[in-house]
Amino acid sequence: MADPVRLTVLISGSGTNLQAVIDKTSQGQLSTQIVRVISNRKDAFGLERARKANIPTQYHNLVKYKKQHPATPEGILAAREEYDAELARLVLVDKPEMVACLGFMHVLSPRFLEPLEEAKIKIINLHPALPGAFNGANAIERAHAAWLEGKIDKTGVMMHKVISEVDMGTPILVREIPFIKGEDEDLHKFEQKVHTIEWGVVIEGVQLTIQEIQDERQRR
Repeated sequence: MADPVRLTVLISGSGTNLQAVIDKTSQGQLSTQIVRVISNRKDAFGLERARKANIPTQYHNLVKYKKQHPATPEGILAAREEYDAELARLVLVDKPEMVACLGFMHVLSPRFLEPLEEAKIKIINLHPALPGAFNGANAIERAHAAWLEGKIDKTGVMMHKVISEVDMGTPILVREIPFIKGEDEDLHKFEQKVHTIEWGVVIEGVQLTIQEIQDERQRR
């Protein structure tokens, strides 16, 4: 039996996708050990979910770094880079093999990505849109608005590898979601539908990455 893959999860919100991973792991359906959950929001309910499952947690917020710099574009950039460098340090302490961004509302810079790439840690992200469409925040709302305007007839959910360009890394798994007239008119109902599909995509995307890591271990 292969050792479970060490996983760090980054979150910002309620942690429903994190819960899906916790549940499948405890049921023995995912060969992973969540070594830590890190949130950039102190009141993220996902931290509570992690604590209930006896998973170590950490709160790491950008505000402290912003206060140390002037509110100029250069100052904001410097604060983000210092934040990301420290986030990388916090992650590396636990020696994970994979980092999953599950609703982590912060754009990761090379100051985070490069140390992890050097340590051969795989970084994956869940994004509720199709590749190349609606990158960045509020993707579900933007896709829904575009559908109501008659510009698109489908959206989707993907797990992808993380690179410094937002939501532009190689897709690991893509699930298309066609819009259905009448059924999907209400944004709130449509959001619920997307989130339900996300839970399955998260598990599959994490599973595929676990498999990739295990294959690499064998080759070594």
